[in-house]
Amino acid sequence: MATILAIAPANLAKQNSLLAALPAADFERIAPHLSRLAMPLGEMLYEPGSTLRRVYFPTTAVVSLHYVLESGASAESAGVGFEGIVGISLFMGGETTPSSAAVQIAGHGYSLDAALLKQEFSRSAAVQILLLRYTQALIAQMTQTAACNRHHSVEQQICRWLLMTLDRIPSGEIVVTQEMIAGVLGVRRESVTEVAGDLQRAGVIRYRRGHISVIDRAGLVNRVCECYAVVKHQMQQLSAACSTTIDARASIANRQKRSPKH
Repeated sequence: MATILAIAPANLAKQNSLLAALPAADFERIAPHLSRLAMPLGEMLYEPGSTLRRVYFPTTAVVSLHYVLESGASAESAGVGFEGIVGISLFMGGETTPSSAAVQIAGHGYSLDAALLKQEFSRSAAVQILLLRYTQALIAQMTQTAACNRHHSVEQQICRWLLMTLDRIPSGEIVVTQEMIAGVLGVRRESVTEVAGDLQRAGVIRYRRGHISVIDRAGLVNRVCECYAVVKHQMQQLSAACSTTIDARASIANRQKRSPKH
């Protein structure tokens, strides 16, 4: 289990976009129950078929959702960063998860008791709307990833994964090995080595063992397939929806302040 550091300070918890978009009353009910977590690389949050006891809101960490075959082979179906939540099965009618969830990029996040979130989902229309909007964006990402893995080259898949990861972290350096990328994409490590070498020779990335620095983001964008733009558009729509919720909340608060008291 991820290490609990402390009860969440409100300003840090709102580094997660979903938590930040909650109306004040909903957030205030949840905030005392949020626990801040260190989420180290490789930490397993869920195994396939495990009962959902806690849900996770990453802030600086990135979590990879994997489907695992009987042979033990797996591939990533989606990634979750500061924009989302890990554990959507809980409010989609299930008590278990069909996939595994492991920390792909180390960082921090918050956890919340699953029963409490389920209660809030039933209680608050705002919580329902935000979580269902996010679920729609996540399903779109899963669908596009499946199509990408089937129809596009390994280079295009790697560029897509690098760009999506960059969008979720504060720096241009990704701590990841070629073996881990191969595991995420479900491809041969030799294929990743070949593509990484090509990208480095083209001046797009700098690779040293366990670290990839992106030197030329435009170079990645020029090489990536359309899947990245499709998923990014879905995430931008989600972000706009969250911002609209925040703006509406601020507008209501301002009107209340201006209203004469009787």
